[in-house]
Amino acid sequence: MKLGIMQPYLFSYIGYFQLIKVVDKYIVSDDLHYIKHGWINRNYILVNNEKKMFTIKLKKASSNKLINEIEILDDFKDWLKTIQLNYSKAPYYKEIYDLLKRIINYDNRVLSEFIINSLREILQYLQIKTPILKESQLNKNHNLKGQDEVIELCHIMGANCYINAIGGQELYNKTNFNAHGIELNFIKTEFVPYKQFKNEFISSLSILDIIMFNSVEEVNYMLDQYQLI
Repeated sequence: MKLGIMQPYLFSYIGYFQLIKVVDKYIVSDDLHYIKHGWINRNYILVNNEKKMFTIKLKKASSNKLINEIEILDDFKDWLKTIQLNYSKAPYYKEIYDLLKRIINYDNRVLSEFIINSLREILQYLQIKTPILKESQLNKNHNLKGQDEVIELCHIMGANCYINAIGGQELYNKTNFNAHGIELNFIKTEFVPYKQFKNEFISSLSILDIIMFNSVEEVNYMLDQYQLI
């Protein structure tokens, strides 16, 4: 059984969704401390055909608070207007605009809950059925951190394979995981260029950019382009 674990990121890049698709179960670490200037509530989209960052406003966000203790303050009006102005001529704009309206109108404004719902909405649109679990609801040892915590979560979920984002190579050791009967792999994204209006292809944008310009079948093809190392 393959397991993936990551913090909740709103409208993240394609690698985040590749990890979700490749595993059998996916845990969202909603009980970690919020990281200022991280990727939890911001990412890149096209604005005037250039790579620009959007940031979702939060209520009294602090690194002293857990992700599931912070609320979204943004009403998304300006953000949605930016989407309209820059993507209205994209081939899948109508479907994705309706999807985004559903996401931003979600009643629960707790940051982690809001992001988890957005993940489930996007995964349903992409016909990906990986179960999404919340780490805060698992019966775990709260004294464990880092690699030891991940190994325990693998045992709790009955996973014999743990897959992490490529950046985790600096954090996790394959020998240590093997000692606990767990295979450790890292997923490396292979970015597939696609047409974005008439400009030169710009990679590493939010998943929103990808689903604006590509069909569900095309997106799933891109999601399958990776290496496990």
